[in-house]
Amino acid sequence: MPRDKHMGAMKPKNLKGTLFRLISYLKPYKGRMSIVILCIVIQAIANIGATALLSPLLPGLAATPASDVKLTGLNFIDKYALSGVASDKMIFLGIMVGLIASIYLIALAVNYVLNRILIGISTSTMTRLRNDLFAHMQQLPIKVFDTTTHGELMTRYTNDIDMMNEFIARCIPQFISSFITIIGVFTMMFILSWQLALVMFGMLVLMFFIVKFLGGRSKKNFVAQQAAVGKLNGYIEEMTEGQKVVKAFNHEEIAVAEFDKINSQWQEVSTRANSYANIMGPIMGNLSHFFYAGIAIIGAIIAVNSTTKDPLQYVGIIAAFLLYVRNVTNPIMQIGQQINLLFMAVAGGERVFALMDTPVEVDDGKVTLVYADIDDGGVITESDTRTGRWAWKYPHSDGRIEYIELKGDVRFEDVTFGYEENKTVLHNVSLYAHPGQKIAFVGSTGAGKTTITNLINRFYDVPDGKIRYDGININKIKKADLRRSLAMVLQDTHLFTGTVMDNIRYGRLDATDEECIAAAKSANAHQFIMHLPEGYNTLLTRDGENLSQGQRQLLAIARAAVADPPVLILDEATSSIDTRTEWLIEKGMDALMEGRTTFVIAHRLSTVRNSNAIMVLEHGEIIERGSHDDLIAQKGKYYQLYTGMFELS
Repeated sequence: MPRDKHMGAMKPKNLKGTLFRLISYLKPYKGRMSIVILCIVIQAIANIGATALLSPLLPGLAATPASDVKLTGLNFIDKYALSGVASDKMIFLGIMVGLIASIYLIALAVNYVLNRILIGISTSTMTRLRNDLFAHMQQLPIKVFDTTTHGELMTRYTNDIDMMNEFIARCIPQFISSFITIIGVFTMMFILSWQLALVMFGMLVLMFFIVKFLGGRSKKNFVAQQAAVGKLNGYIEEMTEGQKVVKAFNHEEIAVAEFDKINSQWQEVSTRANSYANIMGPIMGNLSHFFYAGIAIIGAIIAVNSTTKDPLQYVGIIAAFLLYVRNVTNPIMQIGQQINLLFMAVAGGERVFALMDTPVEVDDGKVTLVYADIDDGGVITESDTRTGRWAWKYPHSDGRIEYIELKGDVRFEDVTFGYEENKTVLHNVSLYAHPGQKIAFVGSTGAGKTTITNLINRFYDVPDGKIRYDGININKIKKADLRRSLAMVLQDTHLFTGTVMDNIRYGRLDATDEECIAAAKSANAHQFIMHLPEGYNTLLTRDGENLSQGQRQLLAIARAAVADPPVLILDEATSSIDTRTEWLIEKGMDALMEGRTTFVIAHRLSTVRNSNAIMVLEHGEIIERGSHDDLIAQKGKYYQLYTGMFELS
């Protein structure tokens, strides 16, 4: 968003477009919104009508039999209000008060119905908004999450959408009500006294320009305020997750100072935004008092100097008019207050819709993964049930469908890649992994090891070069099917809220309990699981905070094992596990990797000794490749790393 040079605030990109898009979410509720608008109209008419009844009430009670004042054409007013009998006046008073009370009761009942319906509409709309936002977020490329803090994303679901909810629940009905009230009140004002109505119109023009001036100054700052809230939440989330690191390095004071800086930035833009918003109410309130006094004085002057009407008639007119002054200034004040909410909703809406408009992952793949039956002659047929063997279903342009057995043959051909245009991470990388081979990547941090595995998964697409999977360009394989053929164990494990069994089954949702337990045993996680309070039914919360880092890693490995994939990717899978546990895992993993192509990234070179091929990367290039014995014999970089002459950083 562009920044205003003078105020340091971001301007809304598209005020009208954002509003119309938000309002479009109300389309499924047209019927209920029609009832809401009808209720608002009834409520406004009731308030105007109740005030209008005060016009004959006051002069009617003051009139005498000698008076020839004609208040209305209604017979009961002529009969009772102009009668000199006290009982008649009381009857008139009772009728009028009862009528006014009935109108206000109707308005109260309508207001109840209105609010009940609005609550349902606003909550349903916000539910749809969050569902749409979350569903879209699942389709976004990894790059979005790599470049946006989790707290910033969370703000979209909480603060930003809450502001949009306020707009629907409060702003829209208030704007409609205020508009109808202003039109209705002015109509009654002109009926009562066109002179006073013109005076009031001039005063309201002044009020309108004040609202426009103050609203224009505040809207830019409300956008900046929403952005500052997202930044603040992002920092809080980051510091909360890294609290152990903060304390370990005694960075508490630095963290507090940085938070104070970010918080002060929020305070600055929030103060600017709310300063204009908060002075609008007092200004409008004082102007309404000024208008009230002005109308009373001008009305009295007109009444005294009138030659066409009895001054007594002006008692009711002025009394009703003064109430109308309140009725017309209050909606304008409320519009001024709602404008602030509107700008906050627009600011939140722009951020929410910006995320929803972020392009999703491009998936042009047509090749899918299917279960396969393969006879002795190598003929492949597609199966509806899990057979333990897979095939690529390759539809050709001529309508022919080819089945290619999934073997796990992965090849990089002159792959060049960078996360940013001007920063290349991999330079002309070429490598191959034959089916069932274990390929290890070693090298310093930032050498490009993890990038290679990200490209195999198509978390990022390759601009130059090709990656082939069983001879098929991976760009032709549907991403979901490609990733279904792979299983990853990351250095940073993540466990979800649920039981231990649920977290293992996350690797394959149709896995049975027996298969999950077998996977846990293969990862040597079964023993520690059985020592948990509820065993496999133990509930894990907050990313498995009640487990050690090693235990969490064991569960992540078990989750990959139950997926039973043709290809495994182990990114520092044993980095958080002690030497003895690592040895146990390797025994289980050896059985798991049997017959599967496996890519291993490891800093502990002892874990890659039995690899079929070891790739040594440096600055995005493969500088050495070969088996452990071959590389030791070469006495190059791998030899230096393995013998401790050069440590991995």
